[in-house]
Amino acid sequence: MPKFIFVMGGVISGVGKGVTVASIATLLQARGFKVTAIKIDPYVNVDAGTMNPTEHGEVFVTEDGDETDQDIGNYERFLNTDIHRVNYMTTGRVYQSVIERERNLDYGGKCVEVVPHIPEEVIRRIRLATKKTGSEITIVEIGGTVGEYQNILFLEAARLMHYKDPNDCLFLLVTYLPIPGNLGEMKTKPTQYVVRQLNAAGIQPDFIICRSEEPVDEPRRKKISTFCSIPKDHVISNPDVESIYEVPLVLDRERFAEKIIKELNLKPKKKDLAAWQRMVKKLKNGSGTVKIGMIGKYFASGDFILPDAYISVIEAIKHAAAVNNVKAEIDWLNSDLYEKQPSAVKELKKYDGIIVPGGFGKRGVEGKILAIKYARENKIPFLGLCYGMQLATVEFARNVAKMAGANTTEINPKTKFPVIHIMADQSEKLAKKQYGNTMRLGGYPCFLTKGSKSFAAYGQKKISERHRHRYEFNNDFRKRLTAKGLLLAGLSPDGNLVEIVELPNHPFFVGTQFHPELKSRPLSPHPLFKEFIAAAKRLKK
Repeated sequence: MPKFIFVMGGVISGVGKGVTVASIATLLQARGFKVTAIKIDPYVNVDAGTMNPTEHGEVFVTEDGDETDQDIGNYERFLNTDIHRVNYMTTGRVYQSVIERERNLDYGGKCVEVVPHIPEEVIRRIRLATKKTGSEITIVEIGGTVGEYQNILFLEAARLMHYKDPNDCLFLLVTYLPIPGNLGEMKTKPTQYVVRQLNAAGIQPDFIICRSEEPVDEPRRKKISTFCSIPKDHVISNPDVESIYEVPLVLDRERFAEKIIKELNLKPKKKDLAAWQRMVKKLKNGSGTVKIGMIGKYFASGDFILPDAYISVIEAIKHAAAVNNVKAEIDWLNSDLYEKQPSAVKELKKYDGIIVPGGFGKRGVEGKILAIKYARENKIPFLGLCYGMQLATVEFARNVAKMAGANTTEINPKTKFPVIHIMADQSEKLAKKQYGNTMRLGGYPCFLTKGSKSFAAYGQKKISERHRHRYEFNNDFRKRLTAKGLLLAGLSPDGNLVEIVELPNHPFFVGTQFHPELKSRPLSPHPLFKEFIAAAKRLKK
């Protein structure tokens, strides 16, 4: 029988449930168990594709084309495997399924109610994901914070599963223990209240994972044990660390995996964390530093910086830096500034590499184009991702091919030189206002051009990468752009879609229509990011 672990969060949002889930999964996987992870988002959105990245973080795209929460990305990176659509659900998706089944008379004329039919649909989806992945242990992250109205039905689903199979289900609470500055003492009272709220929902946590600035001491462990009714050794300390990839090692020192295995009545297996330990050591011990400028528009929100909008790019940079034996120092550069003060783009001379990641819309575009021009002319390694590739094409058309006013039709539908234009099928969808989950999404094959930097990076001709876009390179301008030196380094199998553009006479100038960051993992860094950081390292020297 498969086993299920439900992970909930308390006290504050952003407490680190996703990384905790991924870390537990890593520890169990390292002991030979087949593990998968499921994310439940308490949003009425059917998927994450329509959520604002400044509020929710990046949209992570799976191989089978689902637009999901960024925690799915963490699961993939930690488990070094693909996570598919079946492992992600939202309130909207669950309700949509129940309503569709009711319309199709699948309930046989019954009165369909929020309880029990919504929790039952949640359970059906959990079991389906477990079956499709063939997992021995399924870890389910319930989004939101305990005490919110939004996730109560998911807690009810977890309670029902535990009620039916109490020996096959565990409840884990990830909580936060604050240390008020004026007191200097770690406080457990918020955690005690969260556990009481869980008890009111019919759930008693088996383990409490304590997030805090400092390790949890023995007096606090004893207090939580006493007032939350769990064994003292089930209070797990998970303090702040420099890198999220250290978290599995922190939890391993608490013998967390062994305790979970015992509670689930599973047979212990041999542990193998050697590869993970080597990777963490490389991340921490880089012999030098490369400065990377990340140019976007989702960074600035008042006085705050919101890098979660590009979390996969950030992690891909870290993976590539480690394998190149350096550390990457990333600066967030707001493209709006270059539009207002074009001369400010000269600050890019202090960087060893420039990245223009994906995005949408008009704001900050001209600033990004100025930055791309500076990287091209000053031979600074450049990597453009999706929109970054499209804008690199626009910049080349304007300033090298002398096509004045060249643009993407996303920005200027009436441009004389629409070097980037909307895909035919996407135009039809937008005309019908079909926005949700309708972009070109998921994994698609690509054939690389021999002799290109991309071909050298991958070491093979055929690759597959993940996409999320509506616009594409306009083939009407292929000859004119390639005649001026733009290399089409990657094409779709039918040769119709340009997937990669390069500049041959440049240390590293690569733009990809796809999102390579989505497939980078700490144990297998992405080839293009590896070569980008290698080029930045050479420039540094």
